[in-house]
Amino acid sequence: MAQGGGRLAAVLREVVYGGNDGIVTTFAIVAGFAGAGAEGAAPGIGAAAVLLFGLANLFADATAMGLGAFLSARSARAAAAARRRRQSATPAEAARAADRAALAARGLPPEDAEAMSAILSRAPELRAEFAAGALGPEPAGRAERPVRGALATFASFVIFGTAPLAPYLLGVPDERAVALSLTASLAALAALGAVRWRATGERLAMCLAETLGVGAACGAVAFIVGLLFR
Repeated sequence: MAQGGGRLAAVLREVVYGGNDGIVTTFAIVAGFAGAGAEGAAPGIGAAAVLLFGLANLFADATAMGLGAFLSARSARAAAAARRRRQSATPAEAARAADRAALAARGLPPEDAEAMSAILSRAPELRAEFAAGALGPEPAGRAERPVRGALATFASFVIFGTAPLAPYLLGVPDERAVALSLTASLAALAALGAVRWRATGERLAMCLAETLGVGAACGAVAFIVGLLFR
């Protein structure tokens, strides 16, 4: 179980970010059409419009976010490699002084900082890794596997983002579809909050409240904008 939690934690940012955006942006289309009164335009027309715009948004946005995550992670990895190269090229005495300062800033006594900097000076590759992290922190977990992050973002966006469209995909009558879409969206947001709780160990109530709060706020904004077009 701990191993599974570790694997989830490795892509938690991508899962939460992609899933939340998928739910919110897709439900925003439903809420916008509902606010504009498109559901009552003619039998089936509102549902067809929601599906058309919803599915187009779902897959286009998921692709854009997945590719964006890939480029972001690859750039972070390149930046980290550049920091390591710069640290490797630093003169030995200057490197030890920088290490001592970084270790002291983290609370180590001067003698311990001196001893550890001496150890690091005998392992240049390890020292470069330490210095790159201590002197120029990088986003944890995103620089290592760009493809995995991109796929996690895409999959999370599509899986969670399908929830608001489920009633329309199942052919639920227009007059019930919006309410069921809202219910499905809230359930998906709650599931996403539970994923975050499972991976981080934060309080479940806080994870659920934050995830549901963000989704509700975005859905309300979309509905209000739709009202302006009535």
